[in-house]
Amino acid sequence: MTLLTVNDLSVKLRNRSVLQRVSFEAGEGECIGLLGPNGAGKTTLMRAILGLIPHGGQSSIADMAPAARARTAAWMPQAREIAWPVAVETLVMLGRIPHMSSGQQPKEEDHAQVNMALTEMDLDRFRTRTATRLSGGEQARVLIARALAQNTPLIVADEPVAGLDPAHQIATMKTFAGLARTGRSVIVSLHDLGLAARHCTRLILLSDGEIAADGSPADVLTLDRMADVFGIRAFYQDTEDGPVFQPLEVIS
Repeated sequence: MTLLTVNDLSVKLRNRSVLQRVSFEAGEGECIGLLGPNGAGKTTLMRAILGLIPHGGQSSIADMAPAARARTAAWMPQAREIAWPVAVETLVMLGRIPHMSSGQQPKEEDHAQVNMALTEMDLDRFRTRTATRLSGGEQARVLIARALAQNTPLIVADEPVAGLDPAHQIATMKTFAGLARTGRSVIVSLHDLGLAARHCTRLILLSDGEIAADGSPADVLTLDRMADVFGIRAFYQDTEDGPVFQPLEVIS
């Protein structure tokens, strides 16, 4: 089943073309890594897909009414700062708002989804802690938990592992890959190409506002393409432990 259809999507910001003619579909069970150099248009594409910024072309999610959109896709932006001094559990419960009527109190299902999200992100011991008193990495995990608690078919996450220690980076990507195996889908922007190679089922590579490649990690992370798009020499190999990708040096 197709969860997202994007056709000829284009975005101009301050009279500058940022995205041109981007088209793809996302189906159930995919963990899609969105890759590209700084300024390639990754964040702009995610925001346009969700209808958060004006755009040309069409996105099936952006075309939805706001309430339906919130029940279809959970959004985790790059911003990590939590402004409200509320308990972690309370903040994660905000992810359940799209499933509640106005003024409705959380039901058993809402608490169950919050509890699962806290456990998944290793936050059980922080549930009563004031969120603003957590470290930057811990706050990032709280925001991921809020997106998980929303329990949507699609999660769109902009650099969710930035600022996390290696163990929690791996754990977060394993969570996203696990969601894909249950039939939900994730679109996640990443700068760590090694994590993308190991945990994503599909990669979309942006360059200069267009899709430069779309396919499996092995098909996208070719050495020639890494040289052309990122200007790097890299190592890629399939091993018994899965694919290993490592940037080696900048091509001068």
